[in-house]
Parts: sequence; C-alpha cells; structure tokens
Amino acid sequence: MALGQKDESYAAFQNQNNIKDKDNALDPKGDSSNNGDLESDNTKRRTVGDKTVGNRIAPVLPHLKGYDFGDDISIAGSDILGKQIELEADSAIQYRTCSWQKTAALLFSEYICLAIMSFPWSYHILGLVPGLILTVLVAAVVLYTSLVLWRFCLIHPEVRDVCDIGQMLFWGKTWVWYATAVMFLLNNCFIQGLHVLVTAKYLNTITNHSQCTIVFSVIAAVISWFCSLPRTFSALSRLATVSAFFTFISVLLAAIFAGIEAHPAGYNPDPNFVDPVTGIQGGEPIVTATPVAGTTFVLGMSAFLNISYTFIGQITLPSFIAEMKNPRDFPKALWVVTIAEVIVFGCVGAVIYAFTGNQYMTSPAFGSLGNDVYKKISFSFMIPTLIFLGVLYASVSARFIFFRIFEGTRHKSNHTVLGWSVWGGILAGTWLVAFIIAEVIPFFSDLLSLMSSLFDSFFGFIFWGVAYIRMKRADGGVQWIREQSLMGCLELGLNVFILMIGLFFLGAGTYTSVQSIIDSYAAGAVSGVFTCASNGV
Repeated sequence: MALGQKDESYAAFQNQNNIKDKDNALDPKGDSSNNGDLESDNTKRRTVGDKTVGNRIAPVLPHLKGYDFGDDISIAGSDILGKQIELEADSAIQYRTCSWQKTAALLFSEYICLAIMSFPWSYHILGLVPGLILTVLVAAVVLYTSLVLWRFCLIHPEVRDVCDIGQMLFWGKTWVWYATAVMFLLNNCFIQGLHVLVTAKYLNTITNHSQCTIVFSVIAAVISWFCSLPRTFSALSRLATVSAFFTFISVLLAAIFAGIEAHPAGYNPDPNFVDPVTGIQGGEPIVTATPVAGTTFVLGMSAFLNISYTFIGQITLPSFIAEMKNPRDFPKALWVVTIAEVIVFGCVGAVIYAFTGNQYMTSPAFGSLGNDVYKKISFSFMIPTLIFLGVLYASVSARFIFFRIFEGTRHKSNHTVLGWSVWGGILAGTWLVAFIIAEVIPFFSDLLSLMSSLFDSFFGFIFWGVAYIRMKRADGGVQWIREQSLMGCLELGLNVFILMIGLFFLGAGTYTSVQSIIDSYAAGAVSGVFTCASNGV
C-alpha cells in the first residue's frame, strides 16, 4: 500500500512552495526578472482544457503513484486525467467511463431516497416555515461545499476517494489517511446496515410479519450483495436510474394518498381524546408554521440533523468524480440534483405534513397513511432504493479496498478469477458486517445518528472549509489574505463559518444523539438483539 513510507517528495514540494513564498514576499508586485521562477510557479498549475483551475496543494501521494505522472514535485507537463484514460484504453474493465448524466443518476439514487419520508416529521417538530427555510439553506451549503470538493478533484485528478483527500488536506500525514479510512468504512457499513433493517421493515409490512425479522434481514443482505457485483459506477448507473425513478413515484403517491384519504392513521374526531397506548391526541390535524411550545433542544436538533444528514453525501463524490470521463461536467449533475432535491423534499414534506398534522405524524411518513392499501402501494415503489442505496455504499467501500489490493496489476482492470473472487468476497464481508451491526446493536437508529454526527461533521463541512483555505493559500502565497478583494474576504468568511458548522455538528449533534440513546433506554424503546419481533410500519 506504500502508505507508511516516508514521502520525501512532499517535503520537497513544501520547500519549493516556501521558496516561492519568500520570493513573492520580497517582490510582492511580481517584477522579478527571474523568468525561471515564474515558469516554476506555472508548472504546478493544473489546467483542464483551456481553463486554469489552480495550484496543487501537495504532490501525488505515495500510494497513488501507479501512473507515470512525471516530476514528483511539480508534476510539470503531465495530464494525469489523460494518462489515466490512456492506460485504461485496452482494459476489459474501464473505470473512467461515466458521463455527467450517469453521474447525475448516481447522485439522484443517493439523495432521492427513503429519507425524504422523514421530512414531514422534521417539519412537524420545527414548524413548516423554519423547516422549509432550513431545507433550502442546508441544500445551498452542501451545494457550495460540493463545488469546492469538485475543484479540489480537478486540481488533483489522481485522488480516488475522500481518504486520499483527507491525507492531502492535512499535510500528507499517514495517520490521517487511516483515521479517515476508518470513518469512511464505518459510515458506509452503517448505511448498509440501515438498509438491511429498512428492507426487513418493508417485508414485515407487506407480508403482515409472515416470517421472523431476522429471515427478512438475511434475504435483504443476500439480494443486496448480488446487486453490488457490477465493478464500475457506469454499470451501476442503470440501476441508479431505476432506483431514483421508483423512489419519486413512491413519495409522489404517498403525498397524493395523504391528500385524498379521509383521515390519517390513528385519527379520532374528539379533540379531547388521548390514545392510552400511543398518547396521540385526537381532533383534526394541527399544522403549525413555527415550533410548538415546549419543543426541547434535543428534539429540535434531531429534526434539524435529520434534514441535514439527508443532504450531506459528499463522502461519495470523490469516488464518483474519479470515474467520470470529463470531471469538468460534474457541476451539471450537481445542480440538476440539488434543484430536484429542494423541490421534492420541500413539496413532499410540506404536503404530507399539511394533511397529517402534529398529532398523527410518524417517521417514515408511510406509517401516517390511514388506508392500509395506500400504505403498501406507496411503500412498495420504494423497493429499488431500499436495495440500491446500500448497494451504492457497498460498492464505494469495496472499490476502496479492492484498488489498494490490486493497484498496478491486471486483476484491477481485467476479468480474472482472482479479481472477481476478491471483489465478491469484499462485498460479502461488508454486507456481513452490516447485517451483524444492524441486528446486534439494539439502539441502531440512534447509533446511526451518533455516527453521522461524528463523521458528517468532517465529510460534510470541515474537510471542505480546510480545502478552500489550502487551495487559496496555494494560489496566493503568504500574502493571499492581505490581497483578498471584498468578495474574496466574504468567501473566506463563509468557509470559516462552514468550519464552525462542522464543529457545531460534532459537538451539538453528538450530544443530541447520545441523549436520544439515553432517552430511548429510559422509555423502554430499545429492541432486543437478533429479535424476531416485527418492525413493520
């Protein structure tokens, strides 16, 4: 893997930067007649087509030097992206094959998912107006940070995943790569485990708990493993398109059914009635524009985090960009998906909340549908995404491990028995871990929120605030802050704010998740280990 070896080229790269900075400090107007120094500065600038995108912040990492990139320090005169495509030209399995449309399909499948059906619950906690405002604001911040990430990948096209980026951002430290890798794999396995549980929840709902829940979980894991087998994102994009389409139909039907049915589940016309089992108050559905009196910080924060975690998905973006034929087209996919997210999330969340109200709300909102047929029909259209989203994260994890095992060998890009055996074995391992985690941890949903608070604070915010500052530093030298325009200062302030948001998620989000676990135990809502009990809606 070559991660542990000392990277002398990194020190040389830093020394070259320091020399340039000293020269710039002595000659701030750039009037030096030393043409050699000016040429040296330009050798580190990455150009894509005819557009300059910025200076590298670091040399190619040791474990990514499987290609002939030229000079280790300046990477002068080499087109890394072109070299990658050229070396894959005669391979049976080609990775750099995704168009922006296929990448958009992958993004749609990642974001247009079951989590949409938790937005009505968030709106009933936060109030409709703050909920919709936060939906737009979170989408805007994630869009901006994703564009920062994209620019970083253009400047450093050899990076293959967020772990490579993490090591480069924090000065090439090997321990950062390993720490990021642990967070990366745990995050993905927990998301896989969530989809094992949710698929079992669907099967319990549609069959009226005809089998032990563990049996349904095993079925979900096996089907997901089989669907994970395609080796490239280009191949998976076909499944992604189907997944996103059926999810849209599912949430659209749920919103329509919520509007046309007479009453939501659990409805009682008497406003003084209180269900002795659920505690639900009767009366017509109550919809509020602002949070109701008595809403606790933990509850409000949980609703806000629920919205945020649905949008935060930057952990997979470097992997997607690494398989695009033309990474410059990535913003097209990003803008299309972000606009669709805001419209679908906001409309579906608002419509279902408006017809369900505060008293009868469940998460996911399928459980709020009073007509059992409506519930099963709309939930059934969610089947592809219940399977595919876990498949997508399994594939991202598997290629992360697979590439590090077979980098530089024929097994990576050709159909070999060993290559396919190891690929299938890695996927089986991730799904086995996901199944065990989902079944063994009795407070899985709360633990998933805890892991999201710990990991998404870095992958959603902190990494990209640091990336912006480091790229600006690489472009502007030691005096870059002094030479900022008004817009430059405002953008710097925005990225400092993004760093603060990440720290807020890390602190307040972690506290909220831990408190939720404590509250679940206190309320007796923690399930057993490997239980056969139904978890249907």
